[in-house]
Amino acid sequence: MVIETLTQRSDFLKAARAKRDARPGFVLQARRRGEGEPDGALIRVGFTCSKKVGNAVARNRAKRRLRALAREVLPRAGVPGFDYVLIGRVETTATRDFAEMTADMEKALKRLHGGKT
Repeated sequence: MVIETLTQRSDFLKAARAKRDARPGFVLQARRRGEGEPDGALIRVGFTCSKKVGNAVARNRAKRRLRALAREVLPRAGVPGFDYVLIGRVETTATRDFAEMTADMEKALKRLHGGKT
């Protein structure tokens, strides 16, 4: 499964208007790419943490955990042709048990895709 990282602000803004599912450790946004957008056979994922999460060290720690979460879960549970954005939450993203976050990610993907994953 090919996974690319979102880098363009416009892709993040499009995902912000799409479906979302809030979990204790993160918020997941999912958007199906339309016609004329990049290859539908790949999954794209972006990561963001606001300054509410903490200083630069805390934000980077949270984003590292979100990247590890995406690497573990999206290849088997993500749907090709979708853009996903993982948003870090204050304190819990960096401290929540990783196994619980993995289970949360799988539940969020199932909910967003109507149980089709």
